[in-house]
Amino acid sequence: MKELVEVVAKALVDNPDEVVVTEKTEGRNIVIELHVAASDMGKVIGKQGRIAKAIRTVVKAASFKDNTRVDVEIV
Repeated sequence: MKELVEVVAKALVDNPDEVVVTEKTEGRNIVIELHVAASDMGKVIGKQGRIAKAIRTVVKAASFKDNTRVDVEIV
């Protein structure tokens, strides 16, 4: 899942070198933290959070087959 978020985020931002994705496992739950440059924050979140919601939906669909819960946090 970490790689999926990283690929999507790098495609959206102007500074792909500053994209950092970390993954924390807590039992069956996985928390993925996405760090981007301050100037790219708006591109990752989108208008009214649409891009962020779309990223979370794609990750949730991809994690469904692993029977785990994945949360994406944009920091």
